[in-house]
Amino acid sequence: MSEQHDSTSNAGSEDELFDDPEQLSEDDLAAPEEDDAGETALAKAQAEIDTLNDRVLRIAAELENTRRRAEREKADAGRYAISGFARDLISVLDNFERALRAAGDSEDASVKNLVDGLRMTEKELLGTLARHGVNRVSPEREKFDPNLHQAVAQIPHADIPSGHVVDVAQSGFTIGDRVLRAAMVTVSSGPGETGTSGGDDSGGEAPPRVDTTV
Repeated sequence: MSEQHDSTSNAGSEDELFDDPEQLSEDDLAAPEEDDAGETALAKAQAEIDTLNDRVLRIAAELENTRRRAEREKADAGRYAISGFARDLISVLDNFERALRAAGDSEDASVKNLVDGLRMTEKELLGTLARHGVNRVSPEREKFDPNLHQAVAQIPHADIPSGHVVDVAQSGFTIGDRVLRAAMVTVSSGPGETGTSGGDDSGGEAPPRVDTTV
């Protein structure tokens, strides 16, 4: 009788162990919460990684832009370093042009020799400047360009279209893609139109000048 009671008691205990939720272990109850916490931590870590990657890409882009800007500035410094010196030499070339114009087409042998010497010296000086990126702008018969030319007058001309250079009063010079000095020019107003000089309010208006000097 006692053995039967014990068996019944043991059976009841086993049923209670597996059927009663209160008998479940703490690990069994905590497992879902730990899974959620792990997923949250993983998502947070991934977000931090994405943020760091974005920051690294931005820094890399800034460094590349800085490198390119430094290379460009270095190239410009080398290209335009002689701007001041070249501008001073321009006045020397102006004197050569004045001397050659004054000499004209003299038949005197000594004058012709002097003129030939001046022309050779001028040519050599222009060639030396050209090797360093400095070039003369002498746009006679070309279309007026306000970025390179300064109009000092407009005159009617039967053979030169309106807006084109009739003659050059003073040559201009460029260095690289910059203007050292704009060429001073007379511009055609077309056939039969009244011309105007710079600053004259009697009619017409000279083409504008864009100052792009170095």
